[in-house]
Formats: sequence, C-alpha cells, structure tokens
Amino acid sequence: EEEEKNDKWHRIERSRGKFLRRFRLPGNVKVEEIKASMEDGVLTVTVSKQPEPQPPQPKSIEISG
Repeated sequence: EEEEKNDKWHRIERSRGKFLRRFRLPGNVKVEEIKASMEDGVLTVTVSKQPEPQPPQPKSIEISG
C-alpha cells in the first residue's frame, strides 16, 4: 500500500483487490471513442478530443455599380 498526501489531494494505491479511479473530462471529448487497456500492470486510457471549431474566414464580396 502506498499513500501520498498534499493540502489539495490524497491518494492511496493498493496492490490487490478492486481498483477505482474517477476524474472529470473536458467537454470536447469523444466519449464513445474512449479506450482502456492494461498490460503488465499498467493501465492506459486513450481519450480522443473533438477538433476545435474553426472561426469563419473573411470573404471578399465584389460590389458592382
């Protein structure tokens, strides 16, 4: 068992039994594409983000007359 403390957080990791960790994701995450895998005791979570919307590009309009 490993324990770490700070004024802002407290973490304990256990080497056996159930493991649960929760965290908040930003709003631009593709929730349906989240993947997780475990290999050699290392949990890897892959989170895809949606592309940032591009601002509209200026367009020149020709005025006749």
